[in-house]
Amino acid sequence: MGRDLHTNVTEFIFLGFSDLSSSLQSILFSFFLFGYILTLLGNGLIILTVTSDPVLHTPMYFFLRNLSLLELIYTTVTIPKVLEDFSSKKRSISFTGCAVQMFIFFAAGVSECVFLAVMAFDRYVAICHPLRYMSVMNRTLCYKLTVGSWAMGVFESLRDTTFIFTLPYCNSNYLNHFFCDIPPLLSLACTNTFINELSVFMACLVGATIPFLLILCSYINILSSIMRIHSAEGRHKALSTCGSHLTSVILFYGAAMFMYLRLGTQGSTGNDRMIALFYCMVIPAINPLIYSLRNKDMKTALLELTLQTVNRSKRQTF
Repeated sequence: MGRDLHTNVTEFIFLGFSDLSSSLQSILFSFFLFGYILTLLGNGLIILTVTSDPVLHTPMYFFLRNLSLLELIYTTVTIPKVLEDFSSKKRSISFTGCAVQMFIFFAAGVSECVFLAVMAFDRYVAICHPLRYMSVMNRTLCYKLTVGSWAMGVFESLRDTTFIFTLPYCNSNYLNHFFCDIPPLLSLACTNTFINELSVFMACLVGATIPFLLILCSYINILSSIMRIHSAEGRHKALSTCGSHLTSVILFYGAAMFMYLRLGTQGSTGNDRMIALFYCMVIPAINPLIYSLRNKDMKTALLELTLQTVNRSKRQTF
């Protein structure tokens, strides 16, 4: 992530939503703040619940806890800065700070792509090979899959961040976005960025498309197995264990692929900013609701945790 010798830029200025009226900016500030609080509470509650309830100490919830942690990371590295910029006139970030923000954001984002594939594999084993589930998805494999997912995210993000921040930035430093993202940064470089764009495109193929294809293969096998279940109740139970994950996959991959599987992107349009807003704040905020409202075990564990907290508070009061 070193600086190029021809780079004159020492900081970037976020244009963000400065083109909107002050009243709309106030509404957006409230929206960002509410979404961030909801993300912290929802994902934090999932992590706390899964950690504290022995019933949820299974591979599926182990991966869900890691997914919630990833969403906390890439939301926290972007949204607090956005909230700060709403009340600031300059709205700047240092060159190094921008590189660090992008590195952490993409490391968590790519890791989430891989984790969603890991969770699909977990559901595949549970539904297609139920008798072998605990022997296949043992603790050792779960830890290896987790470490591998985090490592892949760090590796891909380090490569992309290096490609982006060794470019010469010698013209404008006004970033048409609300955080340090690849398309608007590429548009500021004063050199041909085709190789860099191609590198990002290939990284997305590896970090997003390949996991997505693995998810697709897993669900083809899952649906095939479900169709062979004779009882309607059995089919419903099998599908219900996949519904939350499938919803999360559709939302996350739909937004991410729209943003990054494109060559020749010139900066961040208004639509691009809305898509970025969707996957960096809206999805992390609603994912805890998706996973908890559709999951009986999670709802029971959340209720027990709430009751324990209330009872503990009452004892401390008296």
